[in-house]
Amino acid sequence: MSSQDPIPKQSPDPETLNDPEPKQPPIEVSEVEVEAEAEGEEEEGECGFCLFMKAGGCKDSFVGWENCIREAEENKEDIVEKCFEATAALRKCMEAHADYYEPILRAEKKAEEQAIIELEKEKEEMDLGSQEDSKDLQKKSDGE
Repeated sequence: MSSQDPIPKQSPDPETLNDPEPKQPPIEVSEVEVEAEAEGEEEEGECGFCLFMKAGGCKDSFVGWENCIREAEENKEDIVEKCFEATAALRKCMEAHADYYEPILRAEKKAEEQAIIELEKEKEEMDLGSQEDSKDLQKKSDGE
């Protein structure tokens, strides 16, 4: 296999053997659907992302976050402000279960990096525009 094998070949960590939410490799959606139906928890037409999030160790945090978002939307509240704590708790849980949630964490990091690049480009464009405006004002004050 390649040097970037997604499943490390290590013996189990003795400290996590008794972990109440064991870290598991991603399971197939079909298995998730079967488990959810058996538990009577599957929502009609639930998205693959939601199934993935609920199949890992952060199901409770994710459901709490989902409920917060739903309430904020229904009450026309600021989602960021209302759900800050739920989002932070979900993020902390996902980082604690990074082996399972790594694809989501990686995509989130990439999106954050891209947003920073875009903000820097906008700032540079604004700075250049300000410099151009300053030069134009200087020319007008010198020439008129």
